[in-house]
Amino acid sequence: MNTEELATLVVDALEDLKAVDLHVIDVRDKTSITDVMVIATGTSNRHVKSLAGNVVLKAKQAGQQPLGEEGLDAGEWALIDLGDVVVHVMQPEVRDFYQLEKLWETDEQSAGEAGRA
Repeated sequence: MNTEELATLVVDALEDLKAVDLHVIDVRDKTSITDVMVIATGTSNRHVKSLAGNVVLKAKQAGQQPLGEEGLDAGEWALIDLGDVVVHVMQPEVRDFYQLEKLWETDEQSAGEAGRA
């Protein structure tokens, strides 16, 4: 599965459970740790856990074993490392505090490429 297909799988898994404020950011030119960051908001601990769990489930069903999963128990900020795609699912307060989009996006991406990969 290529990076774009994996990013689409992640977005679909998040949209299935009504993720809020979904952003897909291409970071290939900024870091060697991954190609794409997907950032989404869950409305509660349970929602964050469900969103992250659905990403893990859909990835495994597609033959993509996650390299790492963090924060799924707490539900404030869950991170799923799928290699070429890293997924962050956060509660609104956590997302506002860390502002990952500002860290990774360029001006061009902020202006309109924050949708699907």
